[in-house]
Amino acid sequence: MRLSLVEPAIRVAVDVTFLRMEQPPATPAPALPADAHVAVATKCTVPFYRYLYNTVGQDYVWWLRRTASDAEIANVMADPSVSIHVLYRDGAPAGFYELERRAGGQTNIAYFGLLPHAVGCGMGAAFLRHAIDQGWSGHTRLLTVNTCTADHPRALPNYRAAGFIETRRVREVWPVPARLGLKVPERLLAG
Repeated sequence: MRLSLVEPAIRVAVDVTFLRMEQPPATPAPALPADAHVAVATKCTVPFYRYLYNTVGQDYVWWLRRTASDAEIANVMADPSVSIHVLYRDGAPAGFYELERRAGGQTNIAYFGLLPHAVGCGMGAAFLRHAIDQGWSGHTRLLTVNTCTADHPRALPNYRAAGFIETRRVREVWPVPARLGLKVPERLLAG
């Protein structure tokens, strides 16, 4: 007889909104502050990726990559269709985004966010536009992103303001492992 061990989990209920952009923006891109720039992490290490992912996502229940092994993260970083772009301000990381270039000309903004110290500093729109412009570089025919009700409350309005169109919304219940110690807002707890 095999025993099945079930890891204790917190049930988190979110509404996930899927968005798409079918052509690049026609308006000029807003500029990042003079002391900020974005660099591609061409040899992104697992610890640096975990730092970015965990720090950006700590208040928004980003959990999936926290449960991945170092080998799984290394495989993502080694995939030529994935690129990690890091926002620096005054030489320190301030945010990141991850692009996934898929077959058929679709590019997905898999992760996007600012580190907590950079939220509310007026860089979000310019940084999102940088992600959009990089997403459209190459042979992209469709740019996608998704967000959910666990994300920052300005995420969905910012994606819409940038030109993304909502395509669908689904309710998901996530089994977030309790061992991760993430703070889950009470409004997201599933019964």
